[in-house]
Amino acid sequence: MSVQIDNNLVRVFDTTLRDGEQSPGATLSSAEKLEIARQLANLGVDIIEAGFPAASPDDLAAVQRIAHEVGTANGPVICGLARAREKDILTCWEGVKGAAKPRIHTFLGMSDIHLTHISGITRAEGLKIVRDGVSLARSLCEDVEFSPMDAGRADLQYLVEACAIAIEAGATTLNIPDTVGYVTPEEWGEFMSNLIAETPGGGPGSGVIWSVHCHNDLGLATANSLAGILAGARQVEVTINGIGERAGNTSLEEVVMAIHTRSKFYSLRTNINTREIMKTSRLVSNYTGMHVQPNKAIVGANAFAHEAGIHQDGMLKNATTFEIMTPETVGLTQSRLVLGKHSGRHALKVRLDELGYKVEGDALNQVFARFKDLADAKKTVTDADLEALIADEFHGPEEIFSLVDIQVTCGTMGMPTATAKMRKVSGEEEVVAAVGTGPVDACYRAVDLIVKAPNRLIEYSVHSVTEGIDALGEVTVRIAPNGEDKRSFGGYGADGDIIVASVKAYLAALNRMVAVLGMAGHKPEGQVSEVGIQPEAQ
Repeated sequence: MSVQIDNNLVRVFDTTLRDGEQSPGATLSSAEKLEIARQLANLGVDIIEAGFPAASPDDLAAVQRIAHEVGTANGPVICGLARAREKDILTCWEGVKGAAKPRIHTFLGMSDIHLTHISGITRAEGLKIVRDGVSLARSLCEDVEFSPMDAGRADLQYLVEACAIAIEAGATTLNIPDTVGYVTPEEWGEFMSNLIAETPGGGPGSGVIWSVHCHNDLGLATANSLAGILAGARQVEVTINGIGERAGNTSLEEVVMAIHTRSKFYSLRTNINTREIMKTSRLVSNYTGMHVQPNKAIVGANAFAHEAGIHQDGMLKNATTFEIMTPETVGLTQSRLVLGKHSGRHALKVRLDELGYKVEGDALNQVFARFKDLADAKKTVTDADLEALIADEFHGPEEIFSLVDIQVTCGTMGMPTATAKMRKVSGEEEVVAAVGTGPVDACYRAVDLIVKAPNRLIEYSVHSVTEGIDALGEVTVRIAPNGEDKRSFGGYGADGDIIVASVKAYLAALNRMVAVLGMAGHKPEGQVSEVGIQPEAQ
């Protein structure tokens, strides 16, 4: 019986927990796999390949737990991988059968290289294994996927025969893998078009979904996957951050955002909630210990960062000049202008405005000249560098609230509690205590009780600026006032005690926000000097 397929929907099959985990050093525990699976469900993936149940008892247990806890009626399909062998398939079914929507994914190497050197069988024997394996899987599960491994180097006509047999035996999805990342987009698109057209029982209206699974050995995984989609594939197999064997798999975020950003070209859609992409990327990176390269598309630290003066000027005038998607689309709060030797006057002025310094005319030229000298000596100029530069050139902003003492109690017993003693610009001192989810949160809550300037913390970063166990801790924060005001304010703090450094940074940001916006009952006065720093607008 044929199944109606939405031909405008590309189903996202995530194999982070199976192929992604095969990355050297990326082994995940059952608990970590479960948490990632839950986030993948939040992300909106259609199918989660939860593991290879026959690989180990722990893998089987992880797949079973994911099937029961994530594979709900409203959740994704939960899939397990199995070689086209009876034992593997039976074990795979034990892993996924607890899901509301289970799938068995079975495979066999179908290139002559794999048939000869891995399986040691003939082509005819390979076709019999496909028929027997898929038939067994279908007797257990209605949703069966078959993959002819190393299809990118296999004979087309042999694959047509193998896929036709898989369909006859009950496969509902045919996944065509470029297992070693060998093909190019042009030949892969033509290959997929011919395979779909020539396979009996696999055409439109058949209820069969064609899929692609591409590796990145030549850096072409995303391009090849998109070529396969244009050729008619309506499932794409991907991993978060593109992790996987050797050079990795097709990156989920790249394919999804290509379809999303170029929707008029592809006329297709996915079920992915793109605003969950960054959260998912960071979770996988943290658990696998595999850091995302800064220039990685979509999720890299530099993906929405701009340093060149021309780019920064364009971004400040209209973000579409140098960004084809907004950072908010993938779950970030804003783009980042990195101040360095390539930055221009416009970007410097905006950053100084954000820090609470209104610099105009000759004063800006003077600061810009000093900034360029500093940028030539350093790769990146931080907010702390700018503050030191301004303090050296002019009088700094008024310190409305200052820290006198901070004391924190935390640990496994009781709740994190902070007691803060602060001095206001009037000379009055106030002591308050607050409870938080952690020591830093408790400190910030205590400070908020005194300052009374409602805000949201949008960035918190900790660095060690010296080596050793007694290293000096450096903290930078960025806050934004509650409401519709789009400005943000940065703060910097350094101390041997990282909690104290955190409070200093937060307080520095609060002082700037209060001075500029006139919050907490303080009237903004600006910083006026002989060289032209103008008062902030009332």
